[in-house]
Amino acid sequence: MSLTKRRLQFLHKLTDLYRKTNLPIHYETLAKSIGVSKWTAYDMLKEIEKLGFISRSYEVNAKETGRSQVVFVPTSKALDLFDQPRNETFDPADWKKTVGNLSRLLKDLKNRSLNEALRKMIDEISKRNTRIHFCAYAIGLLMMYLKKLGGKTESLIHHSVQKAPSKETGMTMFIGTVLGTAIQTLNDDLGIEVTELVSKLLKSIADLSGEEKEMLSDFLSEAFSV
Repeated sequence: MSLTKRRLQFLHKLTDLYRKTNLPIHYETLAKSIGVSKWTAYDMLKEIEKLGFISRSYEVNAKETGRSQVVFVPTSKALDLFDQPRNETFDPADWKKTVGNLSRLLKDLKNRSLNEALRKMIDEISKRNTRIHFCAYAIGLLMMYLKKLGGKTESLIHHSVQKAPSKETGMTMFIGTVLGTAIQTLNDDLGIEVTELVSKLLKSIADLSGEEKEMLSDFLSEAFSV
C-alpha cells in the first residue's frame, strides 16, 4: 500500500485542520472540508492509518453524554511530510468579535447554572478553528467557572495572576489553579472533559506566537473585570 495522490489529499487536509487547533479531527469534519461522505473519509483514514501517517483515539462526545467518538491525529511522520512554518492569517476584526462574544457569555452567567454555562462554552469551543480563538474560549470557560465560585477564591487567583513575573506565567498559573479547583467540584464526566480541554489548551498556547500570547494574556486580564 502506498501514499497515492488521493490519500495524500486527505492526509494534507487532516494535517492542516489539526495544525489550526491542535485538536484531534473527527472524520465527519474532514469529510465536510473535502466535500465527500463521512464514510468515504472514514475508509480513507483507515487506509492512511495503516501507512503510519495518522493514529486514532477515542474521546467523549460532548453532545452525547457517555458516548465516545473516533478521532484522528497526524503522526510525526505526517507532520514531517508537510513540515512548514505555521501561517495562520490573523484577522483583528475576528479577534475583536471573539473577545466581545466571550464578554457577553461571562456577563450572562447569572442567568445560567454552572453546568449549563460550562456546556454552552464547551459547545462554543468545538466551533473554533484557529489556535488563538480556541485558546480564548478555553480560558473563557475557566474564567466562567471561577466567576461562578466568586468570593475569596476569585480574588486570590486574580491577585496571583497580577503578581506573576510575566504575563505568560500569570496565564499558566491561572489555568493550573482553576483546573485544580474545578476537578475537585465538577461531576466526573464534566471534570474529565475540562481536564482534557486544558491539556489541549496548554499545548496550543505553546504553539502561539509571542504576539498572540500577549493578546491572550491581555484578554485574561480584561476578563477578570467583566
